[in-house]
Formats: sequence, C-alpha cells, structure tokens
Amino acid sequence: MRHSDREIRDRATIDQIINSAQVLRIGSCKENMPYIVPVCFGYDGKYIYFHTSAKGMKIDYMTFNQQVCFELEDDIMVIPNACIACKWSMSFRSVIGFGMIQEMVVHEDKIHALDHIMKHYSGSTWEFDEDIFKITRVWRISILDIKGRQSKDRVLDTQSSIC
Repeated sequence: MRHSDREIRDRATIDQIINSAQVLRIGSCKENMPYIVPVCFGYDGKYIYFHTSAKGMKIDYMTFNQQVCFELEDDIMVIPNACIACKWSMSFRSVIGFGMIQEMVVHEDKIHALDHIMKHYSGSTWEFDEDIFKITRVWRISILDIKGRQSKDRVLDTQSSIC
C-alpha cells in the first residue's frame, strides 16, 4: 500500500466497515476479461454471503473462476475546494479483499446465508418462502486476504473550502 499510514490493520475496524457498507462489489475474470458486479450481501465475521438469480453473466464468471477480488466502502464524503480545480478530496473508509467463491448447495446453509443478508439490511431475521430457493442461487466468499484503508483526514475540515 502506497500510503501505509492510511492502512487499517485492526480486524474489528475492518469488520465495522463491512457491517456498515451498503454494497459489495465483486471482481472476477474469465478468459482474460475482467468483470465487476455490485451485489447485496451479508457477513458473519468469517464469510461474505450474497445471492443471485439462477442465470446470468456473473454466474458464468463465478463458475469459470472462483478466485475473486471484492470491495466495500462506508462513510464517504466529498471534500470540496472552492478555489482550486482538482484539489478536491474524498473522506472514506474502504476494504479490499481476495477470496474464493463457493455456491451454497445445502438447504440449511442457504438459509443461514440469506439470514445474514436480510439481517445486514433489516436488522431482523426472516422466514423464507420455499419458492425463493427455486429461483435463487446463494454464494459465499471465503476471505483469503483483506485490508482496510481510510482517507488521511476523515473529518470534514471546514477550512478546506475557504480561499
């Protein structure tokens, strides 16, 4: 990492970023062509879960190559500079990781994964209509490597927009 002072090494902070993020972006590669897709997700501290429809481009990529890169961010804010173009900045925290995708095939595992996805967005557990499992595929990412990063100054400096 170029700015090692901005690296987040503390796993509790990385978990906090994951738990407060709204979108998981998954990057994959098939036959030398990269592909990135945003998905809804859940996290249990060990695995990241997401679901897909039964078919589609992301399915083609994930079944061809189970190695993925993923990204999440939270607490994003543009920091403008009222006087100088290209001197604007961004306040953020982000996580980038690498992992292996695995499709969940055991029914109880699918319920566990969907529970985490629903809890992530609603804060509650849910009952699932069995018909949903006929049209939904459920996946997990086993995290192999993960790092966090934050902007140098995460607090908006009110002086930054004054000339």
